[in-house]
Amino acid sequence: MILTQGPQFNGKASKRLHVMAKPIGAACNIDCTYCYYLSKQDLLEYKKGCSPRMDDETLETYIRQYIEGQNTPEIIFSWQGGEPTMLGLEYFEKIVLLQKKYQPSGIKISNDLQTNGTLLNDEWCEFLATNSFLVGLSIDGPELLHNTYRTNKAGRGTFNQVMQAVELLHKHSVKFATLTCVNNLTSQNPLEVYRFLRDVVKSPQMQFIPIVEQKTFRTDAPQIVGEGQTGQTNEQLRQGDKRLIPGHKDSVVESWCVSDEAWGNFLIAVFDEWARHDIGKVFVQYFEASIETWMGRQNPLCTLGEVCGKGLAMEPTGDVFACDHYVYPEFKIGNINQRSLDDMAFDKKQQEFGFAKSRSLTSQCQKCEYRFACHGECPKNRFIRTRDGELGLNYLCAGWKKFFSHADRSIAYILRAMKHPVKHGKYSDSELQAAREKAIAERASLAQNTSTAPAYPTKF
Repeated sequence: MILTQGPQFNGKASKRLHVMAKPIGAACNIDCTYCYYLSKQDLLEYKKGCSPRMDDETLETYIRQYIEGQNTPEIIFSWQGGEPTMLGLEYFEKIVLLQKKYQPSGIKISNDLQTNGTLLNDEWCEFLATNSFLVGLSIDGPELLHNTYRTNKAGRGTFNQVMQAVELLHKHSVKFATLTCVNNLTSQNPLEVYRFLRDVVKSPQMQFIPIVEQKTFRTDAPQIVGEGQTGQTNEQLRQGDKRLIPGHKDSVVESWCVSDEAWGNFLIAVFDEWARHDIGKVFVQYFEASIETWMGRQNPLCTLGEVCGKGLAMEPTGDVFACDHYVYPEFKIGNINQRSLDDMAFDKKQQEFGFAKSRSLTSQCQKCEYRFACHGECPKNRFIRTRDGELGLNYLCAGWKKFFSHADRSIAYILRAMKHPVKHGKYSDSELQAAREKAIAERASLAQNTSTAPAYPTKF
């Protein structure tokens, strides 16, 4: 048996972890209707009347542990919230100084910052550009679509403020990407949303997030099927059940959610526009990830990968949770003031959480021709039953499969045009080779049958 060595860096095994750090927790200056994180202020018992803020000692502990826990050429810090810019520019200047204090020789340190953009100004953008921050800007499309759910505390839309942020980001040449939530409204206007982001915002990178939340999400953690976790079980909900329709009087999901079919239709419409006009010019995260997957590479997105658990979430107190979508008391795995991040990220409990995604895959998913493309998607969305009544099918399954079936041929064409292999799908290299061999065999068989056929008389 030949033993192969894993990836190496600096003469040691390569090691990487990722934490979504929330130094201000769920505190935010706006009040988006569909936000899944605002409720954490009550769930995690923040002190009432006081905005949470990671103190200086915990912040330094985190930065030191995060750097020490990795062995890789680049270490990427992710800062989220709530709204992290509420902490003020001085707080992030302190972050950069601490990173430099603990930065190993020869290692690159990068930062990304997710923001609603409403507090950005020239000073902020100068800092972000100087320190090469990648900014994730939340914007849901044209004014009417954006303002429906993304409002301030007074209920007024935030579109104009966000567009001012767009101007500032371009003015200061800040690297940025847009994050757009696909909900019950934006899902019905895919081309309007995409063309606005492309032509008006001039977004170089686009991330589309399907909004799916059960009505119990504010208090109950999503269920991990077969892992003995708590959560709501929907007894007999299967694809097509009216109780899965957002806005239905008996629906188990919030009215602002995207439906499974609408999600598939949204992706198809945007994909076709992108494939016709924007390949190589606009980076759309899901499409680029799918192309990698069709090539046979591992999907870079945790939601579509075979296992998860690689993206932890940390609150201002230093409490660490298994995932950004599992910030509930039962999924707390420790605190950086008592345990190291390295220990928590790679311990048995977190590994079990990550592997549960593949181990709990339904039989229907295991047999699916597009299993390679999504692996049952995010476990938080697996709350309906399969055709055979097995619990654990993803709410978005029908939409994902509709998109994959539609894009299959085009992705294969794109890869071949770029001279890359096509490992998966109905038009993979192996499928085409098998079809060729079958056609050759059939022609040979036909020729043989013709040559050995008895000669019939021409006259009777």
